[in-house]
Amino acid sequence: MTEPEPERADRAEPEAGSAVRPARQAAGRLPWMLVLPALAGLAFLVLPLAGLLIRAPWGTLLERLTEPQVLEALRLSLVCATIATALCLVFGVPLAWLLARVDFPGRRVVRALVTVPLVLPPVVGGVALLLVLGRRGLVGQWLESSLGITLPFTTAGVVVAEAFVAMPFLVISVEGALRGADRRFEEAAATLGASRWTVFRRVTLPLIAPGVVAGAVLCWARALGEFGATITFAGNFPGTTRTMPLAVYLALETEPEAAIVLSLVLLAVSVIILASLRDRWVSSP
Repeated sequence: MTEPEPERADRAEPEAGSAVRPARQAAGRLPWMLVLPALAGLAFLVLPLAGLLIRAPWGTLLERLTEPQVLEALRLSLVCATIATALCLVFGVPLAWLLARVDFPGRRVVRALVTVPLVLPPVVGGVALLLVLGRRGLVGQWLESSLGITLPFTTAGVVVAEAFVAMPFLVISVEGALRGADRRFEEAAATLGASRWTVFRRVTLPLIAPGVVAGAVLCWARALGEFGATITFAGNFPGTTRTMPLAVYLALETEPEAAIVLSLVLLAVSVIILASLRDRWVSSP
């Protein structure tokens, strides 16, 4: 009397399997309502770069890259971006440590203020720098009268403008690394009698070194491509403040092919930066 039961069970298994297969097939189908906009967005981002490569004067590329004004703008950009990154490391790493490790009133407000240059229009940042560090600025007039230091429309002004817009990238990266670091190593070093400076220098910095390197590279790349704050605060003087982005803007009005060549240099730098940080910023889990 109980023999038909296995048969019913056997019949139920195919029915369940047949119900699962359509569900899997439906889940595997491409949702074209999402794929088509995604492809359009991809084309929107990639086609301008492809157009830059297609219209590049490859036959005269090396000749244009060795022109004196191009080499001067490239040298100035590399030097200023490197110095700005060094300043960001000196001031940004301690600031990130303060935000990550010290609980003080108004920390959220300070963190918000630190990230403001990320969303602030660069031209507005340049105007703000003029109001503070200009010859008649809140601090600039004292620098000029007491120390004889003038920042606007100088190479030092380029460094200041680039550091202002690039430092948040370093602070955010280092703060994230500090929050993710295992504090037990620091506590162990402290229990062995190490001072706070020794713990920071010998334990904390090695732990967060990848975050510091990533933040420094992003900071350098952002400083290299800075335009708005630089032209507003430092001007556009050949050999003094004319960096690569400013040279691209100027060449676009008079010699478009030279602007394309300069743009290719900045594009190559961007690709190299992304390739070097692919494990941290590009690769998906």
